[in-house]
Amino acid sequence: GRKLALDAVARLGDLDILVNNAGGPPPGNFRDWDRDAWLAAIDANMLTPIELIKSTVDGMIARKWGRIINITSGAVKAPIDVLGLSNGARSGLTGFVAGLAREVAQHGVTVNNLLPGPFHTDRLFKTMEGGAKKAGLTVEEVAERRAAQNPTRRFGEPAEFGATCAFLCSRQAAYMTGQNILLDGGAFPGTF
Repeated sequence: GRKLALDAVARLGDLDILVNNAGGPPPGNFRDWDRDAWLAAIDANMLTPIELIKSTVDGMIARKWGRIINITSGAVKAPIDVLGLSNGARSGLTGFVAGLAREVAQHGVTVNNLLPGPFHTDRLFKTMEGGAKKAGLTVEEVAERRAAQNPTRRFGEPAEFGATCAFLCSRQAAYMTGQNILLDGGAFPGTF
């Protein structure tokens, strides 16, 4: 993971756009996670993105243009109990980014986070497996019920996510920085 990502960035040279995305740690109960599980989650979902930012941001500042997008999770805003490892590590990254975004904005570099809710991905269906087993249902039945609970009555499509990410990477988003963009079909019940 970490070494591969840093090697790839080094090989690519000067980047104008960096999109950090790492698969989330496994779901479970915090009572079952030892220190190593926590450190692995923090390394993958907080420290590695920070290292990738560190290796690219100064070049962006020198060129007076850059976009950094961190794909975190809607669980940063509305934590999900079985995703505690993800909640903690991604919230740490979110806090770090809040300060960095304001430091580099004057140089034409924006830093934002995308917080996906339920998107039609393998990860979503893998996460639902445990709940399906407990409830004695198929994953498809659980998925159908969960999608019905979303205001859109469906899961997001990856192309919709990609379009939002592309916008944040564009020149049109030059005045948007330090933001946590929630893409959840309206599932979060708050105004802010």
